[in-house]
Amino acid sequence: MQSTALSPDTKIVLPGGAGLVGQNLVARLRAKGYRHLIVIDKHRSNLEVLKSVQPDVTTVLADVSQPGEWQRCFEGAQVVVMLQAQIGGNDYQEFVRNNVDSTRLILDLVRQHDIATLVHISSSVVESLADDFYTQTKKEQEQLVVQSGIACPILRPTLMFGWFDRKHLGWLSRFMQKVPFFPIPGHGRYMRQPLYVGDFCNVIISSIQGRVKHGIYNISGHEKVDYIDIIREIKRATRSRTPIVRVPYSAFYAALWVWGLFDKNPPFTTQQLAALSAKDEFEVIDWPGIFGIPRTSFRDAVEETFNDPRYSSVALEF
Repeated sequence: MQSTALSPDTKIVLPGGAGLVGQNLVARLRAKGYRHLIVIDKHRSNLEVLKSVQPDVTTVLADVSQPGEWQRCFEGAQVVVMLQAQIGGNDYQEFVRNNVDSTRLILDLVRQHDIATLVHISSSVVESLADDFYTQTKKEQEQLVVQSGIACPILRPTLMFGWFDRKHLGWLSRFMQKVPFFPIPGHGRYMRQPLYVGDFCNVIISSIQGRVKHGIYNISGHEKVDYIDIIREIKRATRSRTPIVRVPYSAFYAALWVWGLFDKNPPFTTQQLAALSAKDEFEVIDWPGIFGIPRTSFRDAVEETFNDPRYSSVALEF
């Protein structure tokens, strides 16, 4: 199917658009000439980051898990990309509100306003061996979209990194700069399939433009990279001199558990550590061919992430 060029004035609504994917997506949509973008997010400081780098974008501070004035943003919209998600934390109800309740409200708005194009950002964890709050609620979220009867692409990305990365490689790089040594849990040979968020945003834009209108797609990183080698690549790109040290898994787990007692929203939790070592391997499809976009190599993507003059120094809050 060929893609369809949209008008620069196409109204595109991005609930949860101040996070990692949203910030990158806005940057790329703006670069392609789209100028009627509305980002709705409850994270005030990340919305301010967005406004500082994209001053022409409309931002709305709101919690999309609760009915409110933000719902009026969907009037006259042609495109909605559901980006809202609770990724980390220890409060199960926060995951329910942000991953499930919000989705019900947004799906109702898409139906109510007969919005032509919906793109849902799911996650590879729906096929994961992990059993944590994020996995449980993302599975429920995806089922809501499937059962809604709304035809749309459902995209399941693996672990993502790139500009504005506050959680994954970005946090790891900042942590590396602050500590005398970088701890690796156990042997560190936990295979990952990291996905460059720039490539993923191009997949979303291809979907918005109508190249793919329906179906579930596993958007996995094409390169399999062990966790310890990801850390080594970060060290190379950032020119860090911090030594990398393996720490026994049990000691690493205990340290995270204690950290979680004092930090309500820790950057890394025991649940995420368990997910890291779950030995997941996700399907790799020809998404560059399906969506008609090029793929960036892991090494080049890391280089662009940490050394781009425009966005590499901009970080979001947790």
